[in-house]
Amino acid sequence: QVHLVESGGGLVQPGGSLRLSCTASGFILEHYAIGWFRQAPGKGREAVSCISGTDGLTDYADSVKGRFSASRDNAKNTVYPQMNSLKPEDTAVYYCASSPYIGIYYSHSSYKYWGQGTQVTVSS
Repeated sequence: QVHLVESGGGLVQPGGSLRLSCTASGFILEHYAIGWFRQAPGKGREAVSCISGTDGLTDYADSVKGRFSASRDNAKNTVYPQMNSLKPEDTAVYYCASSPYIGIYYSHSSYKYWGQGTQVTVSS
C-alpha cells in the first residue's frame, strides 16, 4: 500500500529556514516524479516544486525560486525540500505527492498519491 508521510513543519521567524521531508512506503520513490504543493487558508493548492523520477531534476515555482531547493535520498526513500529565507506568505500546509510518471509536473491531475500535509507557519 502506498503512503507518503511529510514531516518537519513548524513555526519559524521570517528569514528563517526549515527542511521538510517526505518519506514514501509501498513504492520506490526515485522512479517517479514527486511534487510539493502548499495551501494557505482560504486559497487554492499551489504547486511549489517538483523533482523528476530517475534523474532527479528539480524545478520550482517562481514564488520560491532561489529560496527553496529539493533533494532526494534514495536509500531512505525520502525527498527533502529545503526552505530558506522564509516569508510570512509562505505560511501554508505543505503536501508532497507522487506521480505515476517521471517528468516535471505542476498540475494536480498529474499526481496520484498525496501525503497528509505538514503545517509551516512563518511569523515573528
